[in-house]
Amino acid sequence: MMNISGPREGDFITIKSYKHDGSLHRTWRDTMVLKTSENALIGCNDHTLVTESDGRRWITREPALVYFHKHYWFNIVTMIRENGVSYYCNLASPAVLDKEALKYIDYDLDVKVFPNGEKRLLDVDEYEDHGNKWHYSADIDKILKHNVRVLVDWINNGKGPFSKEYVEIWYNRYLELSRQQ
Repeated sequence: MMNISGPREGDFITIKSYKHDGSLHRTWRDTMVLKTSENALIGCNDHTLVTESDGRRWITREPALVYFHKHYWFNIVTMIRENGVSYYCNLASPAVLDKEALKYIDYDLDVKVFPNGEKRLLDVDEYEDHGNKWHYSADIDKILKHNVRVLVDWINNGKGPFSKEYVEIWYNRYLELSRQQ
C-alpha cells in the first residue's frame, strides 16, 4: 500500500519486479519520487541502473516517468525521447511499497504505445507459456484482460499518464527537484 508515511517527494526508491512464482525478474535503482498518495506513486528515473534476473546490468537511455496505482493491474512507464513520448505499460499486480522497494508481479503482457499513437500488445506467447507453467488462475486471467481494456481506454482518451499535461507537469517537476539535489 502506498501512502504519505512512505517516501517523500525527492526521495529515491528502488523498484523490483517479480514473476508469478516469486522469482526476482528485474530491479531499477534510483527512481525519484515525485508524488505519493493513498492510491498512487509517480516517479522519474534517468540513466538508472537496471539489473536483470540473470545478473546482466544496463543503464536506461532516457528519462522515464513511472506510474503505479494500488487498484489497477498495470503500471505505466513514460519514456521521454527526442523523437517524442512513448509508453511501455506492464500488465502487473498492483504495487506494494515497503522499506526495501516498490514491488509488483509482472504478468508478461505489455502494451507499447509509440510516439505516433500506434499501440501494440506484446509478449502474448510469454503470457501463455508462463500461465501454463505457473498455473495462472482464471481469476488472474480475467483481471488482466479487464485491465488491458481499461489501459486501452486510458490510452485512447488521453487519461492520466497518457495526457500531454501529465508528461509536462511531472517531467518539469523532476527537473526542478534534480536541480535541488
